[in-house]
Amino acid sequence: MKTKPFFSLSRLKHLLILAYLAAAVIAIRLIDIQFISHGRYTQAAEQNRTQILYRTAPRGRILASGGELLAGSRPAFSLYYLPAFEQNSQDYLESLSSDIAKYLGEDKEKLLKLLKKADKSGKAIALAQNISPKTAFSFAELQSYYSGLYLLEESKRYYPSGAFLAHLLGYMGTMDDKFWSLRDDSLDYRLNSKIGKSGIEKRYESDLKGRDGGLLLEVDYMGRVKKKIKDNYGRAGADVYTTINYEVQKAAEEGIKNSITGRGAVVALDPRNGAVLAMVSAPDFDPNIFVPFSDEERTILKRSIPEYNLAIQGLYPPASTFKSITAIAGLETGRLNVEEETTCDGKVYMNGREFKCWKKHGPHIDFWEGMAQSCDVYFYELGSKVGASHIERIQRLFRFGRQTGIDLPGEKSGNIYGPSKRARNKTYWFGGDTLNLSIGQGELLLTPIQMAVFAATLANKGNIWRPYYVDKVVSADGEVLFKTEPDLLSRVELKPGVFDIISKALKGVVDNATGRAAKVEGIEVHGKTGTAQNPHGDDHGWFMAFSNRPGEDPDLAVAVFVEFGKGGAGAAAPIAREIIKTYYGAGLKNVK
Repeated sequence: MKTKPFFSLSRLKHLLILAYLAAAVIAIRLIDIQFISHGRYTQAAEQNRTQILYRTAPRGRILASGGELLAGSRPAFSLYYLPAFEQNSQDYLESLSSDIAKYLGEDKEKLLKLLKKADKSGKAIALAQNISPKTAFSFAELQSYYSGLYLLEESKRYYPSGAFLAHLLGYMGTMDDKFWSLRDDSLDYRLNSKIGKSGIEKRYESDLKGRDGGLLLEVDYMGRVKKKIKDNYGRAGADVYTTINYEVQKAAEEGIKNSITGRGAVVALDPRNGAVLAMVSAPDFDPNIFVPFSDEERTILKRSIPEYNLAIQGLYPPASTFKSITAIAGLETGRLNVEEETTCDGKVYMNGREFKCWKKHGPHIDFWEGMAQSCDVYFYELGSKVGASHIERIQRLFRFGRQTGIDLPGEKSGNIYGPSKRARNKTYWFGGDTLNLSIGQGELLLTPIQMAVFAATLANKGNIWRPYYVDKVVSADGEVLFKTEPDLLSRVELKPGVFDIISKALKGVVDNATGRAAKVEGIEVHGKTGTAQNPHGDDHGWFMAFSNRPGEDPDLAVAVFVEFGKGGAGAAAPIAREIIKTYYGAGLKNVK
């Protein structure tokens, strides 16, 4: 019996096939390593021999329209210990821990333990972070005695004017788990990164966030420091240029701060395009308290931070400022004769119920006088003549009950008040409701920003612009990344001359009547006061206005709200006057 040879032809074929396959796999692998994944493997190899101590890049600035700094960065320092390849002596470490403890206020033994751990492992360790320049200066002197110390300069957020514009700017805070899971990987966040939590800081986080740098160290295979390779300062974030007029904002904040209660809101707009010139909400807060130095005394918050933005979230009856809407409804329906007179006895009756006027104005009250003196009786009668459904229709034309669309979270939409709204809610409408509606009381609610948009629409005769507060975003190298284009939301079309009549009436309010506290010589100011009833305390004060230089189109619209201010004439109108004076002040002479 013949034995089959071990190296048969078929076996040799199989071995050759296996050899070819193995060679092909090796070749493909070599191609992948040398060409396809070369960058990835190079990076991995580089990371195996290097270590980075991250440096936070300067955050982009936030600026007012005139270039004034609203939010910027200032130096902060981190203190590292970089152990030498050879371990330092016990005496060296004890002396170092003792000297560091003096400036940090830390326990010497705790620091010594950290230093020994670092020295044993050979790995860099952070001894303190977010140190103020004052403390860092002391450590800079120590570096000449201890070669292992390294001060890494970083940047921290800083608001030079404290609480100035706080609700619009927002504040910073440490990244939470939710943001971490949704983060943009291209923005090199770390678990302890500070991010915008509200306002512009949050809305424009991806633009304001720069690219972090750091100190590049060479390490051995065990991760022990051998030497410093490179110090990279990173790239600053983009700058956000707002539409805020710094001086107007300042006047508005001072006005509310010095008001009878120190509580309220102001919104000033450019009626030609919707640009926000000022936005105030009081009480406010200092966003610097969220980004303190680690070695400075911490502010203890004994009360919650007033994050609630009254300018876009506060809901209040518009009161007598609403009489312009009632008048427009009367003019549109042809039921308002501006020369027709009535008599104000200080009250009217509806279904046996008394409705009072704030004052007994007497006889001969026509439209001009009724508006100037804010006579409730005149508007009770006008509202009854016009009808609630027509007044409600004009509200909707001016977008009452809808958000203005400003790019801020949490804006309230207010509340429409009228018979169709009641019908949808399956409740009845009564004659007394029409009287309340006529003078802006009852269930009707507006925010200060809605009031400012209303004033702006009266000023420009029908254009309702979306309010915006950012003009442009510019990168660190000067490239314009974004530029806001004004957005016309809708157009209010009224009969010819209606806007002119309302404008004339509002000018009379300021020239010689309830709004005279807002009068500015040399400037045409059109405005209306309002006193909103408040069942929980003193009434609130309103004043809405628009203004222009003689012969020019209106270029300023403002709404001032003073919470518990008792009345618009005494509390809100004087604030508007200072805002208007400030806005036009550079070109005014002998302004009184």
